[in-house]
Amino acid sequence: MASSTTEPRVVRVSQKGQATIPKGLREKFGIETPGEVFVYEEQGRIIIEPVPSPDELHGIHAGERERGAVLERVHEMKEEEKRRDTERADRLRPSEDE
Repeated sequence: MASSTTEPRVVRVSQKGQATIPKGLREKFGIETPGEVFVYEEQGRIIIEPVPSPDELHGIHAGERERGAVLERVHEMKEEEKRRDTERADRLRPSEDE
């Protein structure tokens, strides 16, 4: 019996803040595992959206020279993640004075 993807479900949140997206929703929205999703707040709710794959983004603006808004946002998020990783590595790296 297939479960409904429109009915609310209780999902446990681990001590690390991890929650499992129910299988029916992952399948319906094409969320691969392992994979990535966008998580953000909108109108007082937590929103989870699949990150489009490069194949899905390819050609969304065929013939145009500017990037699509989704692709631009993905690039921004990746750059921000790289910046945070670099800052963290710099904080953890021993200084030359030590």
